[in-house]
Amino acid sequence: TMKAFLLTLLAQLCSASLVPEREKDPEYWRRQAQETLQDALRLQHLNQNVAKNLILFLGDGMGVSTVTAARILKGQLQHRKGEESLLEMDKFPYVALAKTYNTNAQVPDSAGTATAYLCGVKANEGTVGVSAGVTRDRCNTTKGQEVTSILRWAKDEGKAVGIVTTTRVTHATPSAAYAHSANRDWYSDGEMPLDALEGGCKDIARQLVENIPDIEVILGGGRKYMFPKNTSDVEYPQEERHRGTRLDGKDLVQAWHDAKPAGKVAKYVWHRRELLSLNLSRVDFLLGLFEPGDMVYELDRNNETDPSLSEMVAVAIRMLQKNPRGFFLLVEGGRIDHGHHEGKAKQALHEAVELDRAVGLAGRLTSPRDTLSVVTADHSHVFTFGGYTPRGNPIFGLAPMQSDVDRKPFTSILYGNGPGYKIVGGERENVSAVDFAHANYQAQAAVPLRQETHGGEDVAVLARGPMAHLLHGVHEQNYIPHAMAYAACIGPNRAHCSSAARPSATAALLPILLLLFLLLC
Repeated sequence: TMKAFLLTLLAQLCSASLVPEREKDPEYWRRQAQETLQDALRLQHLNQNVAKNLILFLGDGMGVSTVTAARILKGQLQHRKGEESLLEMDKFPYVALAKTYNTNAQVPDSAGTATAYLCGVKANEGTVGVSAGVTRDRCNTTKGQEVTSILRWAKDEGKAVGIVTTTRVTHATPSAAYAHSANRDWYSDGEMPLDALEGGCKDIARQLVENIPDIEVILGGGRKYMFPKNTSDVEYPQEERHRGTRLDGKDLVQAWHDAKPAGKVAKYVWHRRELLSLNLSRVDFLLGLFEPGDMVYELDRNNETDPSLSEMVAVAIRMLQKNPRGFFLLVEGGRIDHGHHEGKAKQALHEAVELDRAVGLAGRLTSPRDTLSVVTADHSHVFTFGGYTPRGNPIFGLAPMQSDVDRKPFTSILYGNGPGYKIVGGERENVSAVDFAHANYQAQAAVPLRQETHGGEDVAVLARGPMAHLLHGVHEQNYIPHAMAYAACIGPNRAHCSSAARPSATAALLPILLLLFLLLC
């Protein structure tokens, strides 16, 4: 009994030390709530400016559980407990939920969802930039079913446009901005079946260069799809898997150069140093392809050869800001999804933290007066964390108790399915014998699969800037680009855009300028 008493006392002492001193004072919570209340009341003065600039941040696979875990990770990387931390995206005043299903899928994929949040039309899984009249793989169903994206709507209004991603620039998310394809995997003609080639369908890399030849900024991975088959890669000349894949013999980087108008400067770069040393005032078009395939996980990135997502975003914004009519920028943290598929939560969450860093950087380079920023995900994952962990528990750590069924410890982070399923000697693996804090540790899963799957629940949509209040409830995912386009006066719905109907950022300043004029006179 004395032993039990001492253990209870120890537990109580430990529990008390988990609580930061200021949080023990009820005034701390009341004061914080009142500050939040004042912020909320200030939102009654709606920002109804016309959005000159639009930025869409897309965390691929960044469901709500991923956002929460990334917030805790960010705080713990700053040597705090983590739960009370704020992500940059947490500071956005408006939050909605998006229903992510595809027209033929309850749990969606990244292609059908990208068509929804970029083109404003729900579509079938595996298809990009086409309506639900197109079935995956069926090239002959594509003609006449193409749907255009908000990137195209912005370009048609004379805005500058850009795409930044940590995946291949021909991957599902970016490709829906410019391509129309019955299969998201048709990166180059080398990945296409004969019937699709004979049917006249174009691969995605070729569409990147040909469909909208005046995209100002394209940054990401995917070099190998731009070059003829067996062309050695510039960075990994000895590696066969990184060689060019094209069967048509085209050098699409050269074709990209050749498509630019006379007198315009188009720069292609493949190295971080080249990117960061550019004099952007002298560059009109920028193509940066930093890896043959997807870019390397942020945790493993070679920071001499490859830029981070935030470094690419900083360059993109500075390039696009040269256009007086404003810009549209798509920023994808595309490898959050890959980390989860591989059951590698640590990789996924560090990718999410880096996307959030890019959100913060973009916020410092722009103003919410004239820039509508939206952060969302295409879909979730079957990723979870729980187990009654105490305050400040390391996000990649163990739950405080053992299972009362198999008497083994377990990590807080788990997956519903995936490659982390492991039976040792007929029983669940004992994680205390494993380095569960390793970057490539695969968290335990309930069902064995080579690749973990997406999750089907709604995802968050966070918004800040002109007309951000239009994102406010539970929406179909395809509503997002319609709301953004309305705010920017681009796309088909522009009846509200007469100068009388909507103030611009300049118009909003007129009463202040008039008052100053009267005071000075």
